[in-house]
Amino acid sequence: MTEQLRNGRRHADEDEARAWVELVETACRSVADGLVVGTSGNVSVRVGETVLVTPSGVPYDRLTPDDVTGVDLAGRQVIGTLLPTSELPLHLAVYRTTGARAVVHTHAVHATAVSTLVDELPLIHYMAAALGGPVRVARYATYGTDRLAEHMLRALDGRTGCLLRNHGTVTHGTTLGQAYDRTAQLEWMCRVWLTASSVPGLTPHLLTREQLTEVSERLTTYGQHGSASSA
Repeated sequence: MTEQLRNGRRHADEDEARAWVELVETACRSVADGLVVGTSGNVSVRVGETVLVTPSGVPYDRLTPDDVTGVDLAGRQVIGTLLPTSELPLHLAVYRTTGARAVVHTHAVHATAVSTLVDELPLIHYMAAALGGPVRVARYATYGTDRLAEHMLRALDGRTGCLLRNHGTVTHGTTLGQAYDRTAQLEWMCRVWLTASSVPGLTPHLLTREQLTEVSERLTTYGQHGSASSA
């Protein structure tokens, strides 16, 4: 059993320590891939009843194994001394209402731009099926608020990713890798739509809902183990 600390918080166990390393690597990757600037995004992973999450305002490349930050599903900090991300309500809302084990939130440029233009990402590519269907845009609310989390949950209904109006992206998955891949895929689709839409005098051809449904059925048997992470 881990040693209890005086402030009621505890040390991370072995599983949590391993998950923290992967979380920091994923957060750093989001910066390297241009999905966030500075500390503008956040990443979390659920280990049992504990949610490990990036801390508020700390550059990811400065995080060490001793900086593990964790909360319970009620939002009470149980591991670490660094304050959790201000977007904690957003992460906890996903864990409380879905079977997700990881959440990635970014301020990706193209996705954020699209969030200011439409209420739903047009069906520019069949990989929308890998996110559960047409990607919705959640109504705007101030960052870090319960209202934003509520809007996000409505946009995520039946989906594994959504856009946040004038804000960014949220995706979730059963692993950090899956959640991150979905974020990258969403940003790519937004970039494709913006690029195609920018050609003067031409309008992009979009897929129909029926065509997307057909792809959804095919994705259930795609990959080595039925994975639908890419095609």
